Amino acid sequence: MSLRPTIDFLLYNWLKVPELQQRERFGDHSRETFDAVLDTCERIAREKFAPFNRLVDTEEPAFDGEKVILPQATHDACKAYAESGMLSAAQDYDMGGMQLPYTVESAANAFFAMASVSIGSGMLTTGNAKLLMAHGTALQKQVFARNEFNGRFSGTMCLSEPQAGSSLSDVATRAVPDGEGFQDDPLGPRYRLRGNKMWISSGEHELTENIIHLVLAKIADESGQLTPGVKGISLFIVPKKMVDTQGHLTGERNDVALAGLNHKCGWRGTTNTLLNFGEGKYPARGQAGAIAYLVGQPGEGLRCMFHMMNEARIGVGMAATMLGMAGYHASLDYAKNRPQGRPLSPAGKNPATPQVRIIEHADVRRMLLAQKSYCEGALALALFCARLVDEQHTGTPDAAHQARLLLEVLTPIVKSFPSEWCLEANSLAIQIHGGYGYTRDFPVEQYWRDNRLNMIHEGTHCIQAMDLLGRKVLMDNGQALQLLAARMRATMATVTDEWQAEAGQLDDAWRQVCAATQAAWQGAQPAQALANAVPYLQAFGHSVIAWIWLDVAQSACSEHPADVGRRAAARYFFRYELPKIGAWLQVVSSRDSTCADLPEDAF
Repeated sequence: MSLRPTIDFLLYNWLKVPELQQRERFGDHSRETFDAVLDTCERIAREKFAPFNRLVDTEEPAFDGEKVILPQATHDACKAYAESGMLSAAQDYDMGGMQLPYTVESAANAFFAMASVSIGSGMLTTGNAKLLMAHGTALQKQVFARNEFNGRFSGTMCLSEPQAGSSLSDVATRAVPDGEGFQDDPLGPRYRLRGNKMWISSGEHELTENIIHLVLAKIADESGQLTPGVKGISLFIVPKKMVDTQGHLTGERNDVALAGLNHKCGWRGTTNTLLNFGEGKYPARGQAGAIAYLVGQPGEGLRCMFHMMNEARIGVGMAATMLGMAGYHASLDYAKNRPQGRPLSPAGKNPATPQVRIIEHADVRRMLLAQKSYCEGALALALFCARLVDEQHTGTPDAAHQARLLLEVLTPIVKSFPSEWCLEANSLAIQIHGGYGYTRDFPVEQYWRDNRLNMIHEGTHCIQAMDLLGRKVLMDNGQALQLLAARMRATMATVTDEWQAEAGQLDDAWRQVCAATQAAWQGAQPAQALANAVPYLQAFGHSVIAWIWLDVAQSACSEHPADVGRRAAARYFFRYELPKIGAWLQVVSSRDSTCADLPEDAF
């Protein structure tokens, strides 16, 4: 079973992506160039990534005391990806890019995420480089971002610390000016960093010439004290190896050292590290302290980093989606070929008749359709959000403003819904395989292990929920929420007679969401309103996916089996999934305190 027909349908039939070529930025492109990119990425994923997904799971990264050892397959895959131009696909021509729509770039990257998310395909590197394009100086863009886009350098984001985790206000990594004239360094105001960063993906390896760390740290005041809270956080470039103003390696190592590798449940092909900055293992220019270059203004680090974090959250959502999709395809193939059991007739089961394939059993079909509704719905949402990015960058001022608002409110959903429900899809894929699914003889257990990370990293499920209910739905006097409601109503108003019942169901669901939003905050303190933020996130996400499926169904109107399947997945979601929101929203509206008020010693 191929992913390509689904990608093609969503890009061309539903999102009408070829219409973007009418815009000046994409004027050199056509359906043919888009297809060529998809063809290339599909081929590289099939040849360089997919065959080695199990290999990189079993041959974990190892440290020999000097460097991290990764399988040769990882080196080959990452080299092929960089040579394809995908690291800079959406960038300007003068940065070595293709000026490809982000929607097409996202769709092309889906092939790699499905083939082997553990090998990785440069999400952190491109996000790192794009942040520098938005907030860096001209020289920082040329020296660091350009070399990340061309594959010479790779990038990381260094936020968490052993004692802080997601609580960035407790970051303790400190920065001090690096001597007289520190502010005049051509690569940016120069500081010395000391501290530790935990859970840093791709923090140490030999895949590229250099690794460019983007590090959050606090600048110490004249008395050596750090400003409490997030307002004192600044952002720094910390290269693993020192470079000159031309981007050439100087031959000197910066004071960044690997303290240890984390051994994970999944995503084992990607190094995950604890890094020590400035401990003196590699004295830079004769002294301890990692040399770091300020990005943007002091105290603006978190604002700058959110540029990378929001894109990373969309990328995490796509990764979770494609892991779910991989499990769905595997379990569908298994169900079509595995004989087991016999049909139940009015007279019972006849043991003399041949066994039937398990896809003929109603409950297996339920599990397959659940996976299809979660994964294809999540993929449609991810590509819709990518289309909003293109609108934000190339649309009219009003269209760009609307796209920005929609992205604000949908980013927590595009990250969280796949992370939870495509993980559930992976669990269903294991269930369809039965006992075999619980063994390493089949790939579905690895897909589940790889996917379990996605509810945790780049903002946990609870963080996404609190961001949604505590900030996004309230921002600009609720403009983003109102705009999303208007888009939903526009879809409801144009559905065919066949879908009127589902349109009414969506209208009722969204009214419940809006009522719960108001009830949660009515006269409440933040701790009360946000105590049940995760059920709110779940209900909000299910309502959004129902809307996406209703809209997709209007384009899936033929009698081709693929369209029949899409309409069935849409109906499944409305009949089996959307009704769940009532229970979730009840505890939100009532501000139920069952969990919050329970004494600790009663757990």
